[in-house]
Amino acid sequence: MQYAFDAYVTAVSFDVAGRAMFALGDGTVRFEGGEAVTAHDGAILAAARHPSGEGLITGGDDGRLVWSQASGAAEIASLPGKWIDAVAASAASGLIAFASGREVQVRDVADAAFSRSFAHEKSVADLAFEPKGRRLAAATYGGVWLWYARIEGQKPAKLTWAGSHVGCAWSPDGKFLISAMQENQLHGWRVADEKNMRMGGYPAKPKSLAFLNKGSLLATSGANGAVVWPFAGGTGPMGKQAAEVGYDEAAMVVAVAVAPSLNWVAAGLDDGRVWACDLAGQQITPLKAEKGSPITALAMTPDARRVAWGCEDGAAGVAEIERQAR
Repeated sequence: MQYAFDAYVTAVSFDVAGRAMFALGDGTVRFEGGEAVTAHDGAILAAARHPSGEGLITGGDDGRLVWSQASGAAEIASLPGKWIDAVAASAASGLIAFASGREVQVRDVADAAFSRSFAHEKSVADLAFEPKGRRLAAATYGGVWLWYARIEGQKPAKLTWAGSHVGCAWSPDGKFLISAMQENQLHGWRVADEKNMRMGGYPAKPKSLAFLNKGSLLATSGANGAVVWPFAGGTGPMGKQAAEVGYDEAAMVVAVAVAPSLNWVAAGLDDGRVWACDLAGQQITPLKAEKGSPITALAMTPDARRVAWGCEDGAAGVAEIERQAR
């Protein structure tokens, strides 16, 4: 299934029923069934699936945080004159977090009166809830700050490393936190003792990262193939070599998506192509073979049956992965 939207595709996700949802640079959210909802007066800058699994939470350059479903949109928060450019949501805790400049705010979908605000020294580039949804990681300059999302008046734990941290991801067991850096590298910490883990060697910035196979592997963008790091054991990737899957000297992988409990990874390339791979068999399955505008957003269903993508020029699509049951 192919789409031709009129704006940059900021994010793509699947709802709990496995239907694709696209957040666009023109402020609209588009649904696989054809519905279109105007969520923002301006561009959507960030998006995450609602904790219920229904619809998208989006932040825009109009300073609004909005929940869009196929039936319409509802405002959750408004920060007039500001941009909301990082959003995270936790199905486990029902919490939603969003960032505007140096400030991060938290809301609870079950309690309209609940609100928390956390201040940072520098602008926050990305947010991620730990698997239980109780702690929140905020990627910023100089490292990642960790907050207990429901507690007021606290001092954050600071995982420090020089440089600008622009993305972050928790391992499914909550033991490791990995950040994407403005340089061509990742940085990681073992949360319990703050042990540093340097993960370099990238020819480009690894902006997209996701854990798969129940946390034993980490897939990232930033190279000519999908880079896969081994994470089994208490030391994570230290002393181990990363593998590169689907190497293509003519293109760079700019987005990855995974089935968290399975061995499947999807990759979106800077020449518009998309493929998926079962790492157990190393068989590459082309999903979008024709070249075009760079992939800007990518998602895979948890059962690794469907992949959705969006491109810089508004092209988008959804593909079924034909595979044998294991």
